[in-house]
Amino acid sequence: MRLNLTKGVTDISSSVYDLHMIIFYICCVIAILVFGVMFYSMLHHRKSKGVTPANFHESTKVEIIWTAVPFIILIGMAFPATKTLIEMEDTSDADLTVQVTGSQWKWHYKYFDHDLEYYSLLATAPQQIANEREKSENYLLEVDRPLVIPVGKKVRFLITSDDVIHSWWVPEFAVKKDANPGFINESWTRVNEPGIYRGQCAELCGKDHGFMPIVVIAKEQGDFDAWMKQEVEMARIAKEEEQKLLAMNMSYDELMKVGEKAYIANCAACHQVSGEGIPGVFPALKGSKIAIEDLGAHIDIVVNGKPGTAMQGYGKQLGLKDLAAIVTYERNAWGNNTGDAVQAAQINAYLTSQ
Repeated sequence: MRLNLTKGVTDISSSVYDLHMIIFYICCVIAILVFGVMFYSMLHHRKSKGVTPANFHESTKVEIIWTAVPFIILIGMAFPATKTLIEMEDTSDADLTVQVTGSQWKWHYKYFDHDLEYYSLLATAPQQIANEREKSENYLLEVDRPLVIPVGKKVRFLITSDDVIHSWWVPEFAVKKDANPGFINESWTRVNEPGIYRGQCAELCGKDHGFMPIVVIAKEQGDFDAWMKQEVEMARIAKEEEQKLLAMNMSYDELMKVGEKAYIANCAACHQVSGEGIPGVFPALKGSKIAIEDLGAHIDIVVNGKPGTAMQGYGKQLGLKDLAAIVTYERNAWGNNTGDAVQAAQINAYLTSQ
């Protein structure tokens, strides 16, 4: 039934489902008994039948019965519930460990057993969100880079946050853990069937809370190994290509073109496409001191963010090219016109000096 809990695709999710159904049936039996006695009493002991109600006070027998019976029922419920909860919290002997970090408003995945980490962002087209295009089947539940894990292996998740409280939730795994800044919560899963599984942030975490989906692809071990090898190689090549930028100077026009695209993808949600921000919520960049005065301070806030605010650091999220282009764009768009053309080498020099 669509209204009921689903079994999911993991042993834990099946255990949770079975526990749910056991408790549900116990509650149904209790409801039938309680309401049955209540309606029977009202029907057969009503005043119109001339029934004289019993008159007693502080019956020790009744007190013992209505204390002991619920206690026995709760103890009976506690045994299967405790067994399932212990299973859910047992993250030992994991075959793969992935760190999951939430931030406003995206997820970061880091494989501890492999040299790979990346960000996963919403892939739904803005035109769909603005009702300018027909919505896709997986509207608001699609990402640019899903988490990939092997089938039949125990995967441990270390869940934390860069800013506010998020919650990593994939219903078909029966995994839902809060991502708290400064803390690491643990969870795990072992997916039995290859496929694509979707979830989302389940904690109200700010303006774009609804735009923080989770997509996990479970692959057979051979396919996972091939995917991991390819991703690690691509990451290595990307780093090599980035290093080549250090000896190059991009033209002002190219910086502005790349910067506009990167700004819209990463910054416009808060500071707006017009650069005017949202008064009282997100500051404007148009005509602001940070964008037209101290270049070093501007680079610092783009790279490291601003603690205590929604402004997160993009130093680990974006490459040198995009970082340089964003700073250049912000310092020259909307009439700021500082004439600064920031190069990748300047961003790299700042990063290596920290």
